Amino acid sequence: MSSLLLNESPMIVLPSLAKKIGLNEAIILQQIHYWIQKSSHVIEGKTWIYNTYQQWNQQFSFWSLSTIKRTIRSLEDQGLLLSENWDRSKMDQTKWYTIDYERLETLELTSPEPKIHEAEIEIDQTEPGNTSEMTPQKTSPVTEIISYLNEKTNAAYEPSLQKTRVIIQTRMREGFTVEDFKKVIDLKSTEWLYDSRMYKYLRPEILFGSKFYSYLHKKSFNLNTLRAEDFDVLDGYG
Repeated sequence: MSSLLLNESPMIVLPSLAKKIGLNEAIILQQIHYWIQKSSHVIEGKTWIYNTYQQWNQQFSFWSLSTIKRTIRSLEDQGLLLSENWDRSKMDQTKWYTIDYERLETLELTSPEPKIHEAEIEIDQTEPGNTSEMTPQKTSPVTEIISYLNEKTNAAYEPSLQKTRVIIQTRMREGFTVEDFKKVIDLKSTEWLYDSRMYKYLRPEILFGSKFYSYLHKKSFNLNTLRAEDFDVLDGYG
């Protein structure tokens, strides 16, 4: 049996909650709820837990530290996660967390448009019975990104290609936005578009691969110091 199939305690999250607040947010909120049930720290009538970002990262090792910070901030901004510093010493910056369960209950009483985390917006939610009379769906992030790449580089990449969708969705699950993708396209097309040696690297698997973060934040690239490992060439990509 595969070691990737439930040989360890799974993290469980309700799809209905993920639709309302975002998938990453739902996962972390569920985990915080789990620890609150085990906590004995009651302050001002609420049960609190505490963890550093590094400790959260140990629990959510499949995310980067920046994704965890961004998701916790999102929960705070939505009013679902409350945070305080209850330590007497002002030098101690440990953050304590609890859930605003009253706020959470209001989500059950309202039915706004589902707030889908941008990283998960590609999930097919079409159900039997949906017809063309329904409100037309917005352009998906993958389509928007590839269309922008084609426009900037005079290319003709297909957003429906599975390997292209997977690599973009992987980056978006790490917390990157459509605007981040467009910024990388702008930066690298400026550098490589008219360079006969580098033009061939203006491909989704290169631009959006494991070097994506570096491309996004690097202001310039010295063509004379480029190495083969500077490009994320994956097996099966042509």
